[in-house]
Amino acid sequence: MKLLVLTSEPITADQLRDVLPDGTEPQDAEVMVVAPALHKNALRFWVSDADDAIERADEVRRQSVEQLGDEGVSAAADTGESDPEDAVEDALKTFAADHIVVFTHAASEQRYREDVDSGELRERFGIPVTMARLPAS
Repeated sequence: MKLLVLTSEPITADQLRDVLPDGTEPQDAEVMVVAPALHKNALRFWVSDADDAIERADEVRRQSVEQLGDEGVSAAADTGESDPEDAVEDALKTFAADHIVVFTHAASEQRYREDVDSGELRERFGIPVTMARLPAS
């Protein structure tokens, strides 16, 4: 299985295992993690203050690959656009995923534009999508 994971926080193999279909083990999947450069709020987005968002996305990318690798999961990662759907679209140009997993915070903790609609992703890309909740911070 080729798995595209969209996340704004570092993820672990256990988090993936909890959401994969049919008892698939993360170690048996080819994993591509995309960390979108999400802004803390709309103001930072609209004034184009992207430095913090890009820096945070790069850290999420790096930590995710490190944590997954430590747990025996072969994963690649990249940072993505601030619009999660655009980040997925860009990733799919070079990584032909069979399944998309989107990790998001609870609504009260979400970053600007983190509210991804799984139905829209399924319709737009024709790939199964699983939504997963990130732990509260």
